Amino acid sequence: MSEPKETRRQAGQAAPADVQPTIARREVTNRILKAFHLRADKSLGQNFLVEESVVARIAAAAELTPADKVLEIGPGIGTLTQALARTGAQVTSVELDQRLLPVLAETVGCYANVRIVHGDILKTDIPALLGGDSFKVAANLPYYITTPIIMHLLEQGLPLERLVVMVQKEVAERMTAAPGSRAYGAISVAMQYYTEPRLAFAVKAGSFLPAPKVDSAVLVCRRHTAPPVAVPDEKVFFRVVAAAFSVRRKMLTNSLRHMGGLSGDQVKEWLAAAGIDGTRRAETLSLEEFAALARAFGPIGAAREP
Repeated sequence: MSEPKETRRQAGQAAPADVQPTIARREVTNRILKAFHLRADKSLGQNFLVEESVVARIAAAAELTPADKVLEIGPGIGTLTQALARTGAQVTSVELDQRLLPVLAETVGCYANVRIVHGDILKTDIPALLGGDSFKVAANLPYYITTPIIMHLLEQGLPLERLVVMVQKEVAERMTAAPGSRAYGAISVAMQYYTEPRLAFAVKAGSFLPAPKVDSAVLVCRRHTAPPVAVPDEKVFFRVVAAAFSVRRKMLTNSLRHMGGLSGDQVKEWLAAAGIDGTRRAETLSLEEFAALARAFGPIGAAREP
């Protein structure tokens, strides 16, 4: 994989006083877009945030200090980047759209603590980029790729302390949903296995330029230092979760057969070993109950090996 391209101020070059206008204002954003002949690229899910108070609240939710490293994904024209830079933290922003690199050089190039990297976050070597140090994430994520990006960050076992992201409100509600609610699903289990997520605040569609068709929400996730439940194998755990939710609103005795060729009797044996009633549905199970299923599957899975 080729090295990501980056732009930043030269080492040792003094940072000027912060006299940049606040980007998160409709008139400033419009002026920037006009100056660079830009329009939001719908294929990249671009919507520019123009509500100064929202940007300030996102930066505050990240709880940054000058000692922190923060990774931003999709800085756009630098709206959130600017707010993150003003905290004094070391900001690394990864931008996929090459058209925006000269814009970012103009809007946030004056901040000595900002580094702009041209690349795809899903293909970026994050430990190499951040030197293997612990870091936080703050981002206004494109809606079309929200879940893949978040899961990519969480599944790698990175030294990620805190994740503050703006996502579609419906997605935030699913990620924070409790067992028994209609929004509870596989993504709820995954997020709560890796983090302690909470919906911090909602953001109206009118806070963006252009306005999307749905409202957004800011999600704050504190990474668990250790998983909240004990599982022998994470891959088995998530296979169980996927199988349980593979047929929504169906009893576990039916959905768990999707684990891979299990007979009805084997599923009943498995559920009995886990101490779970097979007439229940996946959306009623807690993390601990999914973990119990994963632990009980071990002997059954081993018995099926040739």
